[in-house]
Amino acid sequence: MPPDTASSASPRSEPPILATLRRFLPYLWPAGHREHKLRIIGAGLLVLASKAVQLSMGFVYGAAINRMAPGMQEGVALTIGLVVAYAGARFAGVLFDNLRNVVFERVGQDATRELAIATFTHLHALSLRFHLARRTGEVTKVIERGTKSIDTMLYFLLFNIAPTIIELTAVIVIFWTKFSLGLAAATALMVVVYIAFTRKVTDWRTALRMRMNDLDTLTVGRSVDSLLNYETVKYFGAEERETARYREVAGQYASAAVKSENSLAWLNIGQSFITNAAMAGAMGYTVWGWSRGIFAVGDVVLVNTLLAQLFRPLDMLGMVYRTIRQGLIDMEAMFRLIDTPSEITDAPGAAALHVAGGAVAFEDVVFGYEADRTILNGVSFAVGAGETLAIVGPSGAGKSTIARLLFRFYDPQGGRILIDGQDIRAVTQQSLRAAIGIVPQDTVLFNDSIGYNIAYGRADARVEEIAEAAKGAAIDGFIAMLPQGYETEVGERGLKLSGGEKQRVAIARTLLKNPPVLILDEATSALDSRTEAAIQDTLERIAERRTTLVIAHRLSTVTSADRIIVLDRGRVAETGTHDQLLAMRGLYADMWARQQAEREEGTV
Repeated sequence: MPPDTASSASPRSEPPILATLRRFLPYLWPAGHREHKLRIIGAGLLVLASKAVQLSMGFVYGAAINRMAPGMQEGVALTIGLVVAYAGARFAGVLFDNLRNVVFERVGQDATRELAIATFTHLHALSLRFHLARRTGEVTKVIERGTKSIDTMLYFLLFNIAPTIIELTAVIVIFWTKFSLGLAAATALMVVVYIAFTRKVTDWRTALRMRMNDLDTLTVGRSVDSLLNYETVKYFGAEERETARYREVAGQYASAAVKSENSLAWLNIGQSFITNAAMAGAMGYTVWGWSRGIFAVGDVVLVNTLLAQLFRPLDMLGMVYRTIRQGLIDMEAMFRLIDTPSEITDAPGAAALHVAGGAVAFEDVVFGYEADRTILNGVSFAVGAGETLAIVGPSGAGKSTIARLLFRFYDPQGGRILIDGQDIRAVTQQSLRAAIGIVPQDTVLFNDSIGYNIAYGRADARVEEIAEAAKGAAIDGFIAMLPQGYETEVGERGLKLSGGEKQRVAIARTLLKNPPVLILDEATSALDSRTEAAIQDTLERIAERRTTLVIAHRLSTVTSADRIIVLDRGRVAETGTHDQLLAMRGLYADMWARQQAEREEGTV
């Protein structure tokens, strides 16, 4: 089972911060990216230049004030020069900061891109079991937050935390050497108190934020799930029920958001009190020193300027700390997603499947989706190259499970599955799935054009081949009547097409794939009789000269199969041709008689 990506609103334990940081830090110095490393070094030098310029502003400004003291009017030109230098230093600080961003932007964006691609690739590598259990909206939200946090974390660590440490060190050294050890110690103490207060309050806010994120994820998951099941909601007139469920989680999210935002006010008030108290004390001390003749008037301005510059990043420290903590939480959730192990993997040194004729064999296969519920109990059968085998049986007998095992979406707990004598666990999944085509019962199409959906059968197909596949699936006439032809959009999950049209698109893309092994998984059971008859003829044509497994509920669609096996309670109960099975007067004969009676009554 996949990790629970905030499927409930219950509070989570604090993420392993150090472990998450260790996984994040390589993005600060990406291996194998010389250009990125040079960009980071260049950005770092620009940070140092910016801080040097900003620290010099206080001295230049203080010197200008001192030149304006009574009796020093003769130095007007120098004073104006100092004022201009002060303005130039301010501009240089802004210039260096923005050049730093320009130099670094490519590093942050590439890191975000690589992480997003790695996560997307891993999701496709996960098993069908994971994707059947996951909530699409919640997984999407986890990926979105996690990838965005990478760029933010890189930016704040390099351009806020590190420069603030440099500036704090420089200010303390200046205060110690130019003023007194007491002023330097008081400044350091103020910073320690500020950081301790910020951390304590932010940790409290983080717990509120985590709950708010959980509820946000749950709200998105509920809405996506409801919208994906739009037709079901309409069938049962459950709009009010869905609205009530959504209103409940949206209300919980709103309450959590109010608490989280209100806590920000208390954080800002406390931070402002600490910094302004420190400013008042430091400037009061400097004024006292000026009154004693120890300090000059410009020194008051110098202290004010240096503290004001230090307070700017410190004022952001609470936001930065919250952002980093939140980024760690978001990244930890995404890393947990990335760390979800792939249930189905290629064996070491797996070779590509070599298909000679496409003979398929199940040998004593045992399988269950859960440990305490076995679906297949030692199923064995074989279908020769180019033959058609029909698999029938009551609902829950394990028919569709056979198709999933053949595609190796799962591995059996016992026995083995062979194609041309090769155990499918010993070959690569890519080559295995390239050799098998399927026309499923429920065809789901991409929200793109008809041409794109047909061409999905083979990525390098030419336009002529796509048209030929459409002709083979008897959908070319329908496409020709459309104003946009093959460029016609089919809508989300193909909802703009009828059931028969979607099935024909599925047939066309399978024809384009041209696999040696074909699975027809109840491909006509959801269609009306007229459409079923038309599509059945098409299916029989494409099954020629291919090894075909037909999984069917309606027995009338498999009477021409070379052989039929009847599954019952996960076992092969009967096997033979249609006529042989009828002669046995067993389970198949009972199912046939019942369906014939229902057909006569018009219910099948």
